[in-house]
Amino acid sequence: AFWPGTFRRMAYDPRFGLRIAEVLLAQGIEAETVKMFGGITFMVNGNMGVGITSKGDLLVKFSPERHEEAVEWRGAKPFPMGRGDNKGILLVNPDAVESNKALEKWIELSLEHVLTLPPKVKKPRKRTT
Repeated sequence: AFWPGTFRRMAYDPRFGLRIAEVLLAQGIEAETVKMFGGITFMVNGNMGVGITSKGDLLVKFSPERHEEAVEWRGAKPFPMGRGDNKGILLVNPDAVESNKALEKWIELSLEHVLTLPPKVKKPRKRTT
């Protein structure tokens, strides 16, 4: 579950994380937050949906079939990890999602895909003694 304390000592604006959580909750989604990419991601049924990078960009995972469309949206930029073919994942400049309407558009794009994925079950942590 999302807790405001999750955002302590993070490099990004915690209000941005609260805005994302509010949009998700308004959609009836209770996302789990996980530290990732130097920031935080919102996991939906164990699958990565959206997040905030350490640089403050919105990270959005969505259907690869919509990549050519989404890359043209205001503020979209490539996700520079891996081997270069990152269709279905983009970064978004935080200035481009200052309005709730713009933020909702990106989150809805992600949910449209993530909600079709099978839930991932957490693997139990190995105990170290």
